[in-house]
Amino acid sequence: IDMDTFNQILELDDEDEDDREFSKGMVYEYFAQVAKTFKDLDAALDEKDLPNLSSLGHYLKGSSAALGVTHVQASCEKIQHYGALRDEDKNENLSTDQALILIRRTLARCKKDYAVAHEWLREFYDE
Repeated sequence: IDMDTFNQILELDDEDEDDREFSKGMVYEYFAQVAKTFKDLDAALDEKDLPNLSSLGHYLKGSSAALGVTHVQASCEKIQHYGALRDEDKNENLSTDQALILIRRTLARCKKDYAVAHEWLREFYDE
């Protein structure tokens, strides 16, 4: 978790630190978004729907960035590019098969990184 970004979210809460309802609501909405987006990503991967994979990666990248969930954000950015048949790290175009392999690996890593962030955020809110 990028604490600078997360602290900006916490500043939106009421003055009472025991009442973090606004930020908690944002975080739990994020949890719901991630669960749905992971299901959609799995389905798009099964269907080899690269444009949808790219779009879903872009969507989850933005949500993750807003809360400071940086590892998930980075993985989703890769998925976005791979879905567009680009490996930006290597500055090269990809074949469909290469992109699907990279997306499958990156999505697995993304889910692990999300599990860590999810646990940290739940503990932060004493849940």
